[in-house]
Amino acid sequence: MKAVFKTDRGRIRQHNEDNGGIFLNRSGQRLAIVADGMGGHRAGDVASEMALTNLQKLWGETEAVRTADEAEEWLRVNIEKGNTALYEHSKNTSECEGMGTTLVAAICTKHFATIANIGDSRCYILNENGFQQLTDDHSLVNELVRSGQISKEDAEHHPMKNVVLRALGTEETVNMDIKTIIFEEEDLLLLCSDGLSNKVTEKEMIHILKDNQGLEEKAAALIELANNHGGEDNITLVIVEFFDNESGERL
Repeated sequence: MKAVFKTDRGRIRQHNEDNGGIFLNRSGQRLAIVADGMGGHRAGDVASEMALTNLQKLWGETEAVRTADEAEEWLRVNIEKGNTALYEHSKNTSECEGMGTTLVAAICTKHFATIANIGDSRCYILNENGFQQLTDDHSLVNELVRSGQISKEDAEHHPMKNVVLRALGTEETVNMDIKTIIFEEEDLLLLCSDGLSNKVTEKEMIHILKDNQGLEEKAAALIELANNHGGEDNITLVIVEFFDNESGERL
């Protein structure tokens, strides 16, 4: 398995409130994370960094995750712990009042990937069946699309496109989506903040991900394209590629 993480401030924002990374547990299994903070500098970057570091620490202390049920339970329990930590911090720190963050996280093993998401950061898969968005946006515009009030095309330029209905740390309890998929040879997972998905079309993503170049180059090309299309937001992504490795989970 190979993976790459990249983040970029973009061309307009003064600060990067996104966070993300790829982390190993004690068995060398990967946890990929992208978090897009909200609440303004310094609240947004505090929220995304807290979410990231809490999960990174807990994952680093974890032994092998052997089943999808174990992976789903790990994400549910530990994301809830992170929500409590963020919520308490925002209540007790005046400059962080109202802070929150989106979160998309994927536990990647040799047999499956388990994905959790809150907000509008996304996870896509590219495999033999094509390119598919695995997560649903928890956003006002997506609810309008789902209820048939606006079209998917209208959603692309809707003035309330950035209104998120769920976030980590904004409420005492958090509701997340979790799903498990089979992760097979040559499959690619793309996790990203909306700084990428709002600026780069799925057709453009597919073209870059299918290109015959390394993961570092693919990640750089995606960020460059988002910036070329305006770069109004921070841009963060993780790409994970599955390949069979007899030496185990580690590269």
